Amino acid sequence: MGDAKYEVFLKTVEMGSLTKAAEALGYTQSGVTHILNALEEECGLKLLSRGRAGVRLTSDGTSLMPYFRELCNSRRKLEEQIAGLHGLTAGLVRMGTFTSISAHWLPDILRSFCAAYPNIRFELAHGDYDEVESWILQGQVDCGFVRMPSKEPLETIFLKRDRILAVLPENHALAPLDRVPLERLAEYPGVYYERNCAGGIREFLDACPIRLNIQFAAEDDQAIMGMVESGLGVSVMPELTLRRTPYKILQKELDPPAYRDLGIAFRAGAGLSPAAGRFIAHVKAWADF
Repeated sequence: MGDAKYEVFLKTVEMGSLTKAAEALGYTQSGVTHILNALEEECGLKLLSRGRAGVRLTSDGTSLMPYFRELCNSRRKLEEQIAGLHGLTAGLVRMGTFTSISAHWLPDILRSFCAAYPNIRFELAHGDYDEVESWILQGQVDCGFVRMPSKEPLETIFLKRDRILAVLPENHALAPLDRVPLERLAEYPGVYYERNCAGGIREFLDACPIRLNIQFAAEDDQAIMGMVESGLGVSVMPELTLRRTPYKILQKELDPPAYRDLGIAFRAGAGLSPAAGRFIAHVKAWADF
């Protein structure tokens, strides 16, 4: 069975379900159950609590999980290094990302990268900034796109600066302005991100020296743009999020200008796999082009 039992364990914890883990790995549910039982017997510990609500880690399983993950990561890096010595470029890159990056950056990045390295596969995990940083630290992903500076002690590479823009209905009173002062924006009802939304825009709003008129709060980009289009209020959003939007809304630079800095991060001292290292170098070259 080798390290496969650890992969099965990690996938079961990730999916929270024996059935879903079996489907993802191409096993039968009984096969997954047998592997997990064998792992618990080998360890002499109960690692998972199984019930109608799904599968949860026990305290012993929680203690051992980082070691199982490190074993799987090390095996994958070894396999990729061996492939590299044979003159092959094969492997798997696990990447953390968020919606605007996935929609507007990744298609170009992956298209050009896969043209050069067709044998490298990708697994994408979508979350917010904090989740991506946590996944990198825990070794769940090899690298991830983050807002800079990162909150966690990670190695980061700056990629691009993304403007934060005022967003207005087409017929709004502020539409004639080339740049919208924050104090003018505050004169009108606003549709802004929920306070529990992690990331640069919420932090920008919290640090804003002007008290904005928050009439509606939402956590979904599309919902905010739709509400602005309907005339319910004004907003501020990242330029990258607004790219190719189908909504009939106006985008205006703020006065003073505001930005979020975006980069790619990886765990310091962890040792990147050859595939992940090549991918990060490719992303940096793409951003510099």
